Parts: sequence; C-alpha cells; structure tokens
Amino acid sequence: MSLPADYHMHTPLCRHAVGEPDEYARRALEIGLTEIGFSDHSPMRQDNFDNWRMNFSQLDEYVEKVRRTQKNFPQLTIRLALEVDFIPGHEDWIRELAARHPWDYFIGSVHYVSDSWAIDDPQKLSEWKNRDSFEVWRICFERLTKAAESKLFEIIGHADLPKKFGHKPPDNYTKLFEPFLDAAKKSGCTLDVNTAGLRKDCKEIYPSREILKLAFEKGVPITFGSDAHAPDEVGMNFAEAIQLARGVGYKEFCRFEKRQRTLEKF
Repeated sequence: MSLPADYHMHTPLCRHAVGEPDEYARRALEIGLTEIGFSDHSPMRQDNFDNWRMNFSQLDEYVEKVRRTQKNFPQLTIRLALEVDFIPGHEDWIRELAARHPWDYFIGSVHYVSDSWAIDDPQKLSEWKNRDSFEVWRICFERLTKAAESKLFEIIGHADLPKKFGHKPPDNYTKLFEPFLDAAKKSGCTLDVNTAGLRKDCKEIYPSREILKLAFEKGVPITFGSDAHAPDEVGMNFAEAIQLARGVGYKEFCRFEKRQRTLEKF
C-alpha cells in the first residue's frame, strides 16, 4: 500500500497560486508522495472570462512547465491534467482542449451556477445575499450531473463546493446529489476527495461524509487532491482524507495515465 496520488494542484498561471511546478514536486517527495498531477484551471475560449485562470495563449507554456518538471524529477510520477469548468454550452470547447495535448485526466468542476457568478469567488461573496441557498445547491448539482453524463471528465472536482463560505445545504438535500452520483457511476467518473475545504470557512473536506458514504454505496471510485495553490499545501491533510475515505468503506483510489484508469490500494 502507498499514499494516494495528489491529483489536484495548480500553478501561478492561474493568477491566484504561488510557486513553480518544481517546488510542488520537491514538496511531494519530502512528504512521501510517489505520484502527483498538475490540474490548473483551463483557459476559456474567451480570454479574461474571469481573473483566476490562464489565457489560451498560455496553455502550451503550462504544458511545457509540467513536462520540464517531469524531466527534473524522474523519481516522481507526474501527470499532466486540467481542471475544466463545466458550463452548459461549452462542451465543444472542452473537446477542443482535450484534443490539443495527451492529457492524463480532466477534472470537471462546477464553479459557475450562471454565466457570471462563480459561487466560490471571494470577490463575489456578496452575491450569496441575493440568492436562494437551495436554488444554488440545486443548480450546482444539476450541472454536476450533466458534467458526469457528458463523459468529458475522468474526475469530478470538489462536488459540494457551495459550502465553501459556510453556506450549508438545506435539510434533506440527498435528493439533490443522488442523481449526480448515479450519473457518475454510469459514466465511470471518479470523485475528488479534496482537502481544501479544511482550509476554508466550511472547515470540511469536499465532499461531505454523507455524500462520500453514498458514493461508496453506489460504487463510485475516488481520487485524492489537496487543491494546492502553494507548495506547502501539497498533500495537506491527506491523513484526514484517508481516514474519511476508509471510514465509509473505501480501500482503493484511482490513478490515471493518458485518460485510462487503474485502481490501487491506499
């Protein structure tokens, strides 16, 4: 058995992370990881769609940075990936991105519940005051379900992201995420067990124990991610994530190479 791979990490190209890929790789080795994956925020067809992702002109630079780190750290398995926003109507753009490089996996994430509002953007936190919490959660999981059904992604990222700033889901919200987990199981998507939530207002791993337990019962596999935006966040709180996953029944995590999945015990 080994520590699971950290498959959710960023680079300065997203404009809200620090540290070059070599620094992340060095930190991974220091804490005993044998595999990592860079999955920075993908560009949109329109540059400056928001202020927390690379522009399209930087995509090749991103790939070159990761390839250079792969060469500099041959003792560490390093995967090339992207975190890609799922917004209805952008599917063709995602397919274009997929065809540009030999990616190892795509993380599909829902940040936007409308064309202009990213629910986790601290600069737009006040928007929550104008929104019905249940509707935000409903739209988020509706889009997560469509993301899973699209078969454009290997991993679905931080599924219950709306809780980031402490906006807890409404009572009896199982009906919101059960269709999503059914879609993930049917399409073969894995679930990102993401420790970044412990560093946010919600102080809880994404997804919650309730969601993860149901995911295990439905046979949805998992990956692990720190969502690192700085080298010292690589692998952060993995002990807690492993404990959570084991506590609901998981014994294996997924690895990806050229978008093909294998399972390994942790």
